[in-house]
Amino acid sequence: MILQRSALVVLLCLAWLLPGLIGHDPWKTEEAYTFGLVLALLQGGSWIVPHLAGEAFVAEPPLFHLSAAASAILFSPILPVHDAARLASGFYIALTLLFCGLAGRELNGGKQGALTAILLLGCFGLVLRSHQLINDVATLAGFAMAYYGLALALRRALAGGFWLGTGLGIVFMTQGLPETAVVAAIAIVLPLAFGAWRNRNYALALPAALLAAAPWLAIWPALLHTHSPALFSTWLWTNNIARFTVSDGAGLLYYLRILPWYAWPVWALALWTLWRERAGIPGKPALQLPLIGFLVTLGMLSATTDARELYALPLLLPLTLLAAPAISTLRRGAANAWYWFSVMGFTFFIAVAWFYWSALELGFPARLHQHLHTIRPGYDFGFRWLPFICALAYTAAWFAVLARLRRDPARPVIVWACGITAIWALLATLFIGWADTAKSYRSVMTDMARALPKSYNCMSSRDLGEPQRALLHYYTGIITHREEVPARRRECDLLLAQGKPLDESWLPEYWKQIWEGQRPGDKDERYRLYQRNLEKPGKLKQP
Repeated sequence: MILQRSALVVLLCLAWLLPGLIGHDPWKTEEAYTFGLVLALLQGGSWIVPHLAGEAFVAEPPLFHLSAAASAILFSPILPVHDAARLASGFYIALTLLFCGLAGRELNGGKQGALTAILLLGCFGLVLRSHQLINDVATLAGFAMAYYGLALALRRALAGGFWLGTGLGIVFMTQGLPETAVVAAIAIVLPLAFGAWRNRNYALALPAALLAAAPWLAIWPALLHTHSPALFSTWLWTNNIARFTVSDGAGLLYYLRILPWYAWPVWALALWTLWRERAGIPGKPALQLPLIGFLVTLGMLSATTDARELYALPLLLPLTLLAAPAISTLRRGAANAWYWFSVMGFTFFIAVAWFYWSALELGFPARLHQHLHTIRPGYDFGFRWLPFICALAYTAAWFAVLARLRRDPARPVIVWACGITAIWALLATLFIGWADTAKSYRSVMTDMARALPKSYNCMSSRDLGEPQRALLHYYTGIITHREEVPARRRECDLLLAQGKPLDESWLPEYWKQIWEGQRPGDKDERYRLYQRNLEKPGKLKQP
């Protein structure tokens, strides 16, 4: 069976993981400010107190930023700095797939590990986020490690405790207390809910987990407190304790609304597993762990006031672990329907991708070519060999899989994962430059830099967001002094303001506009650069 060939499974994971990690600038929002923190580290900044464009930023602990900075140092001789840093995301997602597979093997048997990893990479919600320079990919790796530790704890207490504690520590060092509380709550609820977890091995695993987690939980907070009690208080209360504020239940509705597409197809398989094994759940730890994991994670995510699609990533892990046992029990009709839906659907979208590429780069058909360039003005179209060869290789691999794959209960899963891989690879090779034209801030920042006077003392900013400040620093080397932060205000002779087009809710006094710009095709953001009129010195009028 193909799933027993670990080399082919690793090849599929790499084929899915590598496209999209390089070849584009940092994108708004999360990538931009994350790279700003990495850039500060690369320029000699403190890892104890991360900085973003000259200001302390303690919303997140620094583990992922340190990893990305190390990746940038290692690979920047051959890649742009931002691409080299983004490879750290690939490392953490590889860990996620590995430990999710190990947890699946521990819960469901030796043949289920590779199947579990393949199910996870087939989730819609994971594809884009796993290829971005964002803190959450490292958090997801921590969750996967914790699930493996919990699964292993019933058989090997110390090893299970080590991986549980290490996973919990990684979650803490990438997000903070609320996400760490999710992992801790899962570990506590399991023995309260099911007798299978009330045994000697699990009782030994929990203190072992505390010992493994202790360095992660103690070292950085202690150093931060020693460096600045005020920043420590901001991190603890504003960025952690305040996030435990209970919402009105809208978060639950939000996550239930997005999960049908976000966690497809694992949620459907997970439901089938629960329905088929509904009578046996009290006696099966392999079902109890992912079920409790999903319910606790969903409950705690829903209880917070801030609900976002990005925060749903940890929900994919327990759903995948629940989905894995369903593959061997799917009815023949359902398995065949899923297989043929995958074959026809992905083949159709592969053809559509090539059709749109022809219009985008070759100019045929002409009307579609014009439309694509209208919505992405400034894109430099033309045939490029490397993306073409890569996309052609993925297309050929897709048809080779269809021709050689044998009939097997796991065949629909493999075809689905291969189809997701092929479509993502085509998007990340044929269209990455077109998308980057609109999502990158390089053009607007460099255009503004060309409008700068030959000499000026400093630049203030108004309403300039964290992503924009980070990328302004990266592309131009400029760190602005924000008007919104009293401690940062300066009497600068330049002012950069961010606002919507035609939004002149305030009029600058004693300033003259010397530049205005926006990203190509962006209808929401407008940037204006003002220079102080030296003949009429004065401060900016407050709106």
